[in-house]
Amino acid sequence: MNAKLILNSVAKSFGDNQVLRDISLTINTGEVISFIGASGSGKTTLLRCINLLETVDNGSILLDGTDITAVGLDANPIRRRIGIVFQSFNLFPHLSIRRNVTLALTEVLDMSSDKANETAINLLARFGLSDKIDSYPDRLSGGQQQRVAIARALALNPEVLLLDEITSALDPELVGEVLDVVRELKGSGITLLLATHEMGFAREISDRVCFLADGVVAEMGLPEQIFSHPTDPRTQQFLQRVIAAGRLRG
Repeated sequence: MNAKLILNSVAKSFGDNQVLRDISLTINTGEVISFIGASGSGKTTLLRCINLLETVDNGSILLDGTDITAVGLDANPIRRRIGIVFQSFNLFPHLSIRRNVTLALTEVLDMSSDKANETAINLLARFGLSDKIDSYPDRLSGGQQQRVAIARALALNPEVLLLDEITSALDPELVGEVLDVVRELKGSGITLLLATHEMGFAREISDRVCFLADGVVAEMGLPEQIFSHPTDPRTQQFLQRVIAAGRLRG
């Protein structure tokens, strides 16, 4: 599984609002990178640009040396290699959990129904959802729905998985069960990029932590360095607010 990502001077604006200014990063195969920062710092937009849900205004994104932001490139094969899980689950409410997972397999990958069903059964069992396979999303808790969303993304066997604030819509008691799923994925070979407000989790799971501020990478380094010895004043101020709010033990 190869999934080296290189971002070269990526910029993105919405009207007069420049959300990403000059993002340059190299992300190695199998790395777990957490993007932290205040709301509006560009975390979600960055993930959406990597998944090609947003087009970049300037710069480029390379996946194993191929410029995936090139004009005219078919985005669908790239999205099969780079999956994304949203904070709001985005499950199809009129479809069973089984069909939510198998839909892309049969309709996009042209997989047989039997093979797609086997994939769904195995993934849902892996995440403790075997008894929910024929239920509908509105019968599941938020944590269960988010685990289904992760299973659905993994069904396509992506090389990179983007997790966009996947616990922010959950009640506190449901956060842990979703984070347990992410812990299981670490070390599986998949490259994980997380936009998160869960600071303790980011410190625990990440190979590197990237602090975004005002659309730029203000600071990036090992979790211990970022959380215990930040050097940029913006990182220091952000973490002071986080600690004061009780969201990270100092």
